[in-house]
Amino acid sequence: MIEYPAAADTPLSQLPFSPCTKVGSLIFVSGQASVDATGAIVSDTFEGEMRRSIHNLQLILEAAGSSLTHVVQTRNYVHDPANLSVFNQVYRELFSAPYPARTTITQCLTEALKFEIECIAVIK
Repeated sequence: MIEYPAAADTPLSQLPFSPCTKVGSLIFVSGQASVDATGAIVSDTFEGEMRRSIHNLQLILEAAGSSLTHVVQTRNYVHDPANLSVFNQVYRELFSAPYPARTTITQCLTEALKFEIECIAVIK
């Protein structure tokens, strides 16, 4: 069975995708950026956008019955490679060792976004 969990505080998007798809004990979360509950981009420093993006990821995971500690893989998109040191610092703070499997791609986002993250997680 495929489910599409959501909660009232889960950020919405105007684009044609589900924030989250749940199949069995696996949760697939679409790319999350620095947006508010209506899906409007919230510009900030790289660190601020990264923290908001991961907070949005956390809200979606919780609505699906999971959490950041149950993430098994992340894919990260960093606009400017100069921010990689900040990215790694914040990542270490928000995810615990042993860390999830991870891919990080740079120079791939539009000017409007500094960071985006997607993940695969398991149910708590």
